[in-house]
Amino acid sequence: MSALWVLAARSAWNRRFALGLVVLSIALSTLLLLGIERLRQDVRQNFQQAVSGTDLIVGARTGPVELLLYAVFRIGQPTHTVRYASIEALARLPAVAWVLPLSLGDSHRGFAVLGTTAAYFDHFRYGQRQPLVLAEGRRFDGLFETVIGAEVARALGYRLGQAIVMAHGDGAMADNDHADKPFTVVGILAPTGTPVDRSLHISLAAIEAVHLDWAAGAPLPGQTMSAAQAAAADLSPRRVSAALVGLKNRSAVFAVQRDVAAWRDEPLLAILPGVALDQLWSVVAIGERGLQLISALVAVVSLSALVAVIAAGLNERRRELAILRAVGAGPRQVLWLLALEGALVTGLGVLLGAVACWGLVALLAPWVQGQYGLALRLQAPGSAEWRWMAAVLAGGLLASLVPGWRAYRLSLVDGLSPRI
Repeated sequence: MSALWVLAARSAWNRRFALGLVVLSIALSTLLLLGIERLRQDVRQNFQQAVSGTDLIVGARTGPVELLLYAVFRIGQPTHTVRYASIEALARLPAVAWVLPLSLGDSHRGFAVLGTTAAYFDHFRYGQRQPLVLAEGRRFDGLFETVIGAEVARALGYRLGQAIVMAHGDGAMADNDHADKPFTVVGILAPTGTPVDRSLHISLAAIEAVHLDWAAGAPLPGQTMSAAQAAAADLSPRRVSAALVGLKNRSAVFAVQRDVAAWRDEPLLAILPGVALDQLWSVVAIGERGLQLISALVAVVSLSALVAVIAAGLNERRRELAILRAVGAGPRQVLWLLALEGALVTGLGVLLGAVACWGLVALLAPWVQGQYGLALRLQAPGSAEWRWMAAVLAGGLLASLVPGWRAYRLSLVDGLSPRI
């Protein structure tokens, strides 16, 4: 068998140009397969770690996925809000360590505005319980100050000290701008790979201030209130969209969840972020399966090229195969010769594709993190990657059996003077 390996390698080397193109094709398909698998896993990891260290998300009684979408991913709007008094009462429960109220509804040039408290920067965690870090500036302290996410700063070119205007709702109508109460950028957060990067953070008091002269989603005619007048008014929050809750002991999570479900003052819902994230991922996972199917089809095309190249060269190699038969090689050895040749080409392509994949991850990870907030992890191949590589190798071996079987049949009928 070792002699066949040497012979297969030398035979492939003699046709290195054509087979080199096949190796490149297989390497690119392997790169695509492994790259999509790596990206899929990292996107899912980032997706599942959009919020960590939070034991419960509390909001008005609605669907778990809907609550998760607007509380964590800033997608959609709550159909009902929660009385701030209920959030304060929730914070006083013995098992609760901290509560972060969230007020949503406003936007700025397509990015969500999040009203919260200064404790948000102390308790919010993402990824592997990583805290939020300010790349520049400080937290908001004044009434009309904002801390913006990394994507907001990058996309809009904002810097510290810049004055910006929030918009009511999605900002589709120019008249809905809170132009009379501009905000100043005082902090820019480091990239997190979460919806935090696409959010502008202001205080709950600021949310109240910009809406003092608004009612039912529209400005009150003739009742315009300046920023100075708003600052002197009572800005105690009345209602919020949701709240993130951290417990002193995670073993109490179901007890607190039951307490929230039985809340007397208003109907509330408490969800476990991990469970809701799994439900949401099951809905959007069809996209990742589509990407896997596309990359698998690319691999099939590459292996088809391997079959075509080896089969196309058989007529030119019939004299070579006949000579091998003359010196004692049996039909099975001829079959295995071409099968091993295909396996060598496939194995080299898979190896080059894997090296290229991990090299690109190492090279592009900092740039992707900075530009898109997506953390790509450089790590040893997981079980899924090994399965894909094994599948390509097995496919290459099976594909090479097709021309190998034809060579086997030809070698039985050809003598030293094969038909050419």
